[in-house]
Amino acid sequence: MRAALVQLNVTDDPAANLAVTVAHVRRAAAAGAGFILTPELTNGLSSSRAHQRELFRHEEDDPTLAALRDEAKAAGVWLLIGSLGVLTHDADGRFANRSFLIGPDGAIVARYDKIHMFDVNVSATEVYRESEGYRPGTRAVLAETPFAKVGMTVCYDVRFPALYRRLAQAGAEIITVPAAFNHITGAAHWEVLLRARAIETGCFILAPAQTGFHAEAHGKGRRTHGHALAVAPWGEVLADAGTEPGITLVDLDLARVAEARHRVPSLTHDRGFEGP
Repeated sequence: MRAALVQLNVTDDPAANLAVTVAHVRRAAAAGAGFILTPELTNGLSSSRAHQRELFRHEEDDPTLAALRDEAKAAGVWLLIGSLGVLTHDADGRFANRSFLIGPDGAIVARYDKIHMFDVNVSATEVYRESEGYRPGTRAVLAETPFAKVGMTVCYDVRFPALYRRLAQAGAEIITVPAAFNHITGAAHWEVLLRARAIETGCFILAPAQTGFHAEAHGKGRRTHGHALAVAPWGEVLADAGTEPGITLVDLDLARVAEARHRVPSLTHDRGFEGP
């Protein structure tokens, strides 16, 4: 099965971002990809909560979601919209960071709301409090497709291996990690975390990414790491997109999942223990 990782450099303008994303999706489909994946916050990055409230829509009204569903149907491909910022009806007004798996008929097959919020102090000048704007999800999601069982995660989730183990033990063969990974933590941790999750689970890890400096008309902008990665179940990097926007193609042999798990069947070796 051929997959395509889409690497984007979005702004805080969803319409402009959509035009670029559609072009990449069409190129990937023309290159023979049957599973195309876009990164976290495909509809736009913004450091302004006020602007986020203006640009985000409820799921049923989101133009990016509607257009990409149409693209999946027109091309007859599976499409992971890594995530969209969407409005919710929550009383506190927080958004959802929601990943969508779209089938080749354009239907929404699965939704996953990012569970772990990026509340960190990267440096003296880079402080993030994702939970102030987004409410965390509460449910792990495993989607059935004709080509594989797909576990869905988003970005900061990658630091929480229990989620990945749960997905793998439930049958996941591919786990998706769409991201807008910080450029500082990305340089230090991105590849090693993704390789570790692949090795621990015996899954293919597919991680489309945001890259570069993201200009904003209504905020200060931010920088992301890039390097969209595909990692095999044995832990080797199959594809690295570098730092330029575009598409990266990778051919997946799903038989490698069973092979890796047969060689090291650690998913069946859990033992209870006491302490600390």
